[in-house]
Amino acid sequence: MNVSPQKPFQLVYSLFEHQYLGYLFESFVVEVNESGKLTLRNQNISSLNAHEFATGLEESDYEIIKIMDSMQQEAIIKKFYNKKVLPARFFDTVYEIKKDEALQAKIQVYLEKKRNQVLNLLPGKEVYEMANDGDPTYRKLVVEEEKASVRFHFFRNEDNTHYYPTIRHKEGKVEFKYRNAIILCDTPAWLMVDGHIYSFEKGVDGKKLRPFLRKNFISIPKSMEDDYYKKFVAPLIESFDVFAKGGINIVTEKYQFVPELNIAEYSESASSSLFGESENGNGKYEEKILLSLNFKYGNYKFSSADRKPITVVMEKNNNDEYIFHRTKRYLSGEKNIIDKLQEMGLPLNNGKSLLNKSIAFDIISERSQELKDAGIVLNQKKSEKKYFVGKSSISVDISEGRDWFDINAKVHFGEYEIPFLTIRKLIIRNKREFTLPNGEIAVIPESWFTRYADLFHFVHENDKQPALHKHHIALVQELKTGNLAKVTMSRKLNRLKDFNKIDEFEVGSEFQGVLRPYQQAGYNWLNFLSEYNFGGCLADDMGLGKTVQTLALLQKLKQNEQSSATLLVMPTSLLYNWEMEAKKFTPDLKVFSYTGTNRNKDVTNFDNYDLVITSYGIIRIDIEILQEYYFNYVILDESQVIKNPSSIISKSVNNLKSRRRLILTGTPIENTTLDLWSQMNFANPGLLGTEKYFKQEYQLPIERKKDGSKMMKLHALIKPFILRRHKSQVAKDLPEKTEKIHYVSMTADQEKEYEETKSQFRNKILEEIETHGMGKSQIVLLQGLTLLRQIANHPQMVNPDSTSTSGKLEDLMYMLETALKENHKILIFSQFVKHLTIVRNELDKQDIRYAYLDGTTKDRQGEVTNFQTDDDLKVFLISLKAGGLGLNLTAADYVFILDPWWNPAIEQQAIDRAHRIGQENKVFTYKFIAKNTVEEKILALQQEKLKLATDLITTEESFIKKLTKEDIESLLE
Repeated sequence: MNVSPQKPFQLVYSLFEHQYLGYLFESFVVEVNESGKLTLRNQNISSLNAHEFATGLEESDYEIIKIMDSMQQEAIIKKFYNKKVLPARFFDTVYEIKKDEALQAKIQVYLEKKRNQVLNLLPGKEVYEMANDGDPTYRKLVVEEEKASVRFHFFRNEDNTHYYPTIRHKEGKVEFKYRNAIILCDTPAWLMVDGHIYSFEKGVDGKKLRPFLRKNFISIPKSMEDDYYKKFVAPLIESFDVFAKGGINIVTEKYQFVPELNIAEYSESASSSLFGESENGNGKYEEKILLSLNFKYGNYKFSSADRKPITVVMEKNNNDEYIFHRTKRYLSGEKNIIDKLQEMGLPLNNGKSLLNKSIAFDIISERSQELKDAGIVLNQKKSEKKYFVGKSSISVDISEGRDWFDINAKVHFGEYEIPFLTIRKLIIRNKREFTLPNGEIAVIPESWFTRYADLFHFVHENDKQPALHKHHIALVQELKTGNLAKVTMSRKLNRLKDFNKIDEFEVGSEFQGVLRPYQQAGYNWLNFLSEYNFGGCLADDMGLGKTVQTLALLQKLKQNEQSSATLLVMPTSLLYNWEMEAKKFTPDLKVFSYTGTNRNKDVTNFDNYDLVITSYGIIRIDIEILQEYYFNYVILDESQVIKNPSSIISKSVNNLKSRRRLILTGTPIENTTLDLWSQMNFANPGLLGTEKYFKQEYQLPIERKKDGSKMMKLHALIKPFILRRHKSQVAKDLPEKTEKIHYVSMTADQEKEYEETKSQFRNKILEEIETHGMGKSQIVLLQGLTLLRQIANHPQMVNPDSTSTSGKLEDLMYMLETALKENHKILIFSQFVKHLTIVRNELDKQDIRYAYLDGTTKDRQGEVTNFQTDDDLKVFLISLKAGGLGLNLTAADYVFILDPWWNPAIEQQAIDRAHRIGQENKVFTYKFIAKNTVEEKILALQQEKLKLATDLITTEESFIKKLTKEDIESLLE
């Protein structure tokens, strides 16, 4: 029967009882006659067609209709039954045949929620009860907007206790017993009686009213009253209005609450890790403290996890009377305390907080006054050891001494002052507890282990007085900036924070040369460090003149002071270059070459010279002799040679004695930050603490956890003692450089050999990783990748009998021919000597002259000189490893790199042989990359895998160690 939206109509909601689903509602539009009365003409509507009757609907009606739709049997079947089924079959199956009680319960919970939503929206709406014949307007219902109240009555007699509820609404009593009343909804209760539907204050559960629909009272036998009162009556008194007689007394009590924070030990073991306990860095489980918060009201204590506004405690006295002590709690005040603890770093979960012991006592110490001001009482069990819970403090005064900083520190735990060096010893041994004179256990605050970690580890004893080396200027400044120490320092030393503000130093009159502006700045910095006997690291990019800046310093020192000789240590390949540079720029310096098998080993002879030059190999052999001489300076060139602190050469140079130390390197970090520690520890012993401390405090957090704060802290420590300028910073002093990737296609035969080798090694490598893991598969991986890279260059590098040609060699010869016609000079680099041999043979066939350099070349300088001075010698073949250091090849303006090196920094060093001070032409670099090979993929991975603390200096990681299994699969696709 359709109702026209064009005629007068009324929206009504009709209540009916479903055989299985209980009480539901449906929405109808009913036609209205001329008298404004409802007719029998009606139509069921849903969300699908409700908009047709928009003129008679409010916004809330659309919401009600939508909820009612979700309660209909078709919607229930669709939501809870994932099969297509007729309604009759569904209800037979779930409610009659199988009686799936679990599913029935889920449906009932869902419908209870929906019923409650609908009933809350129905006050003021047209609501009716549906007749058995489907008439939606059978009986008018009123959904009361004002809630009813329930009072529960208990009458205790000699034999039993009678219990029943009464209901009131708008000052009147609601009679509901024996009146066909219906509980429409249990949670919370909605009661229908005499055409009215009521909801209740305090969310009464319908199950508490249901027994009394057809019963005046419930009788509780005397034998059950104790248990019944405790489990039922007491909770009822907490939540509702209760009236009792006959030896049942309800006493309402009011108190001011006192918050109590209980402190208890929580011991851990390896087995308890299941519950989330944490390990410290040594793999041992840290002790924890369990904090729990209670609120005390008079003699009653309540857990902060219990948030009931009323708490009832039952008592039975000697007169056989039951007294229910009803305590009203101040939940807003309790919440303020909980919030305060949260702000202090003591968040509560279920009224408890489990913290590492040192962190817990750190917070308690720092916030002791706040805890006291908030009225929070700290409690400890008498059976456990008693911890100190008062205020602990540390104050540090640092003043500049002659050669060090004096540390004056006071450490207090309450009334007790503890010697600074005592606390230092505990912290260095990672001991967090000690006993105070009164027997209490003091826990060293966790913040001291972090804020003062470097101070405790770097400080040393100077005549039993704590002191810091002056090279810890950055640490002192950090403590001052962080308000962790009061510092008194000279203005001159203070300037060390930023070498850009250092005074200008004149170059010695005997120096034969002119320093560029950035070289002058470096020279000023070196002089400033020298004045304070600090060591330093000159880490300029290759080609920017580290040699000339160092020689200028040595010339200045000779003019200003009479002192012992300076020892300059370098790789053997650089000896000649240093001798030539010294003759050119500082001919006034007396230079002694401590080299050769017939060298004079009498160190007293050094007194006759200003500069002694030698190699790392000689140092290793003669260290017992050389360590007897006290040098003015010990300078290490290419100091990355000592990057491994456990190597013999590293240990040897650290045994040399000198007034000052200096290191020179273009790559202060090649693999890990430990490279930096080893070199800086030589330049300024103790600057970064012990090797063990550096690894724990800096290397692991920076490299594994990418800890930016540790990176910044390390940068601050080394900043005054490391000077690093990139070519980009002094670009105006250098000619333009262009770098291009030249992609090469392999020949057909070459590609076939490549794919066969790749297939063979791919399975072998991935199986090795699966079986032994990444760490133990690096050798096989390196072997496989090396073979593939060699085939990508030329198959004859792997199989000398191969008849395959090489696309890379063909392209090289074509580009070489073009460059030679244009009169360019070209450097050709390869990391493989085999590859250079193949190119060499091809050049011989073409009658092209060339210079040649690899690790076996005897006269390195001769090859360099010939190339630099002979205009007809246009090509120089160089092994990447042998020619990456100490060569000045500014005659070349083209650089060909035949194969990509794992480490881009090494390639850059090769390019820098031509692109350096003295170059007057634009430098073109071509990197030859075989397409669709590992070479192409290495290019993409280099940028991702070789970043380690780029903000620190200039860094890179070992390429192979950084590859993941996914990277390897990608390389071998």
